[in-house]
Amino acid sequence: MTFEELDLEKEILEGLYAMSFEEATPIQELSIPHILAGKDIIGYAQTGTGKTAAYVLPIINRLAKDHYPQDAINAVIMAPTRELAQQIDQQIEGFTYYVPVSTVAVYGGTDGIAYARQERGLQMGADIVVATPGRLISHLNMESVDLSRVSFFVLDEADRMLDMGFYDDIMQIYRKLPLTCQIIMFSATMPPKIRTLAQTILKQPEEIKVAIARPPETIIQSAYICYEAQKLPILKHLFEESRPQRAIIFSSSKLKVKELDATLKRYGFNVQAMHSDLEQPVRDQVMRDFKNRHIDILVATDVVARGIDINDISLIVNFDIPNDPEDYVHRIGRTARGTHGEGLAITFVDVREQSRFREIEHFLDKTIYKIPIDPSLGEAPAYDPDKYRSMRGRSARPGGGGKNSGKNIRIRSGGRPSTGKGRPGRRDKAR
Repeated sequence: MTFEELDLEKEILEGLYAMSFEEATPIQELSIPHILAGKDIIGYAQTGTGKTAAYVLPIINRLAKDHYPQDAINAVIMAPTRELAQQIDQQIEGFTYYVPVSTVAVYGGTDGIAYARQERGLQMGADIVVATPGRLISHLNMESVDLSRVSFFVLDEADRMLDMGFYDDIMQIYRKLPLTCQIIMFSATMPPKIRTLAQTILKQPEEIKVAIARPPETIIQSAYICYEAQKLPILKHLFEESRPQRAIIFSSSKLKVKELDATLKRYGFNVQAMHSDLEQPVRDQVMRDFKNRHIDILVATDVVARGIDINDISLIVNFDIPNDPEDYVHRIGRTARGTHGEGLAITFVDVREQSRFREIEHFLDKTIYKIPIDPSLGEAPAYDPDKYRSMRGRSARPGGGGKNSGKNIRIRSGGRPSTGKGRPGRRDKAR
């Protein structure tokens, strides 16, 4: 479906054409008519499906077309991280190029000057406020923001916000909204706590589902079955064979990210860490340096896995298993997005993580190739999730277990994957 068929204003369409948007994605096609009609919605959609435009375009369209107060905040968009808030703000800036709709991004980690600028934007009544929960709560506590005339309230990546402990903040903000406010909620997953939140704040919502996409075939997926103590030696061995130029290493722990960053620096690799403890200017600089190829390896928590668009990543390493299969898809989806459309994803699987890794394989409906560990790094455990199920969450020491066999997967000097069998035969069209 084209955007012309979605009853959007001419000025909105001109902005879309200028940004080379032509056809609506499924989530946009399903969501935009309901939001234009003023209905609450709950949408299930991953990063990369076009969900930001799915709610931003109809909100901008209504703000431009109808008569909303010029001295009030008309829409609030909540995002779990500063990076996602910045990205949404940038997209709104592009979409509103031909329409008089103002926006302000409100997030933490900034200096006093930036805080004062955010405060002025809130008090002057920006049409759209894109905010992280903690910083908006801070402005509410300082009585520098009035949400009594908000017409649109959006929760983007609601599951991630709840995982980060923002439920109470969300409810505190929700209670400041008028009863007539239209509420739009997007989540990549739908655990019970999300359903409970939806039942609490949504009014007869339309439910929109877009099937969770599987990783494209152009991503070569593989794994090392190992003990926890073997992970770092395997990583060092892997990088010494062929130094990566565009790689992200994911870990679920900020402490482990910091330790990996320090250790890889000692080994002489060009690496930087990315996690929520860094001040915002530092995080911005790290992302700029990585995008501009001044950094070869980014070691990151899942703050980077969702909502950050970085092209030409050749390698993703899951140093440990993510919390659920959808997070695995988000992580490895950072690769195979650039010009070449191909990439490599390697996951390290400790014995206590084997049952979760099998859940990922079941979710993907495929068996992920297990790379045999170099004998110099010690004997690896067998891949036996049933045997090790009771060890989930407990540490294990090397010793015992069988060996895997098969082909070697290497990283070429240019950072592109090779299996010895040639390149993947299919390329998925990127949106």
